[in-house]
Amino acid sequence: MKIAITGGIGSGKSYVCRLLEARGIRIYDCDSAAKHLMRTSPQIRQQLTALIGPDAYLADGQLNKACVAQFLMASESNKQAINAIVHPAVAEDFTQSGLQWMECAILYESGFDHLVDSVIAVTAPLPVRLERIMQRDHISRQSALAWIHKQWPQHELQQRAQFEIVNDGRPLEPQIEHIINNIIKE
Repeated sequence: MKIAITGGIGSGKSYVCRLLEARGIRIYDCDSAAKHLMRTSPQIRQQLTALIGPDAYLADGQLNKACVAQFLMASESNKQAINAIVHPAVAEDFTQSGLQWMECAILYESGFDHLVDSVIAVTAPLPVRLERIMQRDHISRQSALAWIHKQWPQHELQQRAQFEIVNDGRPLEPQIEHIINNIIKE
């Protein structure tokens, strides 16, 4: 059985994944994999350079994160064009990894929900999410809200997921234990 963990920015999905990893569960991190593949895949490098231009990569071969981010944020069509390059590579990498668990912030937007059998949504109240984002990224409340609004609404994730972990300050271990026991039964 393949399981995905998703949740909006500031929900605490990475923290939940660390708790699962402490239990010996290996988790494929889609975001890290995408960054790694964008740095190391000659095919992705060629496609991104053709799409964005020669400034997509620095002279030393490193991905020009600022340039790529600026292109990505400029329009929805730019975002879709980058995703059309990166998402298939990440999906293939996950499939070849042999891992059963994945962490994916954009699970439904990427279509990666079709790669898994079950989804766990990590949720948190908006004020908690805002505080986490502002502290972690040292950004304003307005910037944090902008990031939240660029993602799927939390209630949509809750509706589509088979399981939910509410990360609002109460202990997470009992929720994780309950979900793992239910996943094992399936």
